[in-house]
Amino acid sequence: MQLKEFFKNIFKSGAKPLTEGNIPIQLTQFAIPFMAANFLQALYGAADMIIVGQFTDAAGLSAVAIGSQFVFMINSVVIGLAIGGSIIIGQLYGAGEYEEIKGTIGTMLTLFGIMSLAIMLILPLFMDGIVTLLGTPQAAFSAAKGYITINMIGISTMFAYNALAAIFRGFGDSTSPLIFVGVACAANIVGDLLLVGFFKMGAQGAALATVLAQGLSAVLSVIYAKRADYKFDFKLSSMRIERGKLKRLMRIGLPMGVQFSLTSISFMFIMATVSRMGGVVASAAVGITSKVNGFTMLPPMSFCGAISGMVAQNIGARKPGRARLTMLWGTAISVCFGIATFILLFFFPHPVIRIFTPDSTLIDATSRYLRSFSIDCVLVCLFFCMNGFFNGCGKTSYTMLNNAVSAFMVRVPATWILSSVHGASLFTIGFAAPIATAEAILCHILYFKSGRWRNKKGVI
Repeated sequence: MQLKEFFKNIFKSGAKPLTEGNIPIQLTQFAIPFMAANFLQALYGAADMIIVGQFTDAAGLSAVAIGSQFVFMINSVVIGLAIGGSIIIGQLYGAGEYEEIKGTIGTMLTLFGIMSLAIMLILPLFMDGIVTLLGTPQAAFSAAKGYITINMIGISTMFAYNALAAIFRGFGDSTSPLIFVGVACAANIVGDLLLVGFFKMGAQGAALATVLAQGLSAVLSVIYAKRADYKFDFKLSSMRIERGKLKRLMRIGLPMGVQFSLTSISFMFIMATVSRMGGVVASAAVGITSKVNGFTMLPPMSFCGAISGMVAQNIGARKPGRARLTMLWGTAISVCFGIATFILLFFFPHPVIRIFTPDSTLIDATSRYLRSFSIDCVLVCLFFCMNGFFNGCGKTSYTMLNNAVSAFMVRVPATWILSSVHGASLFTIGFAAPIATAEAILCHILYFKSGRWRNKKGVI
């Protein structure tokens, strides 16, 4: 009976208070829909690589790999702001400040609308320079340009998709985002098969399928949210920016967006470095690894999001002890997944890589990079769970600083140094990521022990 109730609560949509009850059970119930949604999100991104890999060549894979990194860098600013909005909503919900929630949602959605319009009108004008700056191999230049351009024109669908998921999670509802990302994933796969497989549109077809799928998911999310009790009516009269709430959103959310963007930029540097070393094969290998990594990071990313949401509500309810225990339980569970993933990718990489490409040369190249990179699977479990805790406490400026140091003072220099040594290979470069994560974990431990996460700055 208890097991039946456990699974019943996992997939129960609607707002949920997370300030009372058994911590590991509540955290797991909150994290499982997160993990399922993140799995579908990773499948969503991997579908482009898999289907393009089956119907084109290494140049097509390289175009999607490079283009998706840039698109994520742009989208990550809004992802960060949306997570910041989710943290604010969670703290307000925990404190019972429902009227403040309405103004926060209206401000966030209006801001995202303005940002998407600006990006759609401006970035396509500079596309040649952008694709060149990314170090794109000449064979993949045209396809990468088309992939990025289509995504930038349709960026509003991505922004809306992420904003609505963040609103649901701020209310303790991780099930509704799972449903709508499932819709987007299914629509994207069908679109890829039609546009890439049947109509032979290559990377551009994959981009168009992504935009249309996310647009469908966003529309369905709005319809659902209007009928449920999420303290917002989605009327045009409610879409306005309130200065105080904008300031709060920028204070909490902007550091999140910046840290995601900086991380993405650092990985684009890695992509550009290996592209110059080995051309389309090397860049495609890194691109495949990034998609594989999207799946391996599911547990730590899911528990990071669940920890952040649960901690935010408990900080809002003035329960820091419960917030701390949430982080410890999440880390313990996540690390178990990380160890299992490391064993799979280090000792048996080839079967995993064959999912993306039948090319034996590309499989061998990717396996060399993946083996050294796989050490990061364990380390990111510690890093992400602590990141989620500090974000839930509202300490997003600190997590931004730590991510920036890890990305540009460790990961980027390590990549350059490891690629410059005599006999450098993809296996050598793969160590840059775990080295950077280890440094970031050390900083997290020192910050946690300092107790500065307890002060009230960043708490609503």
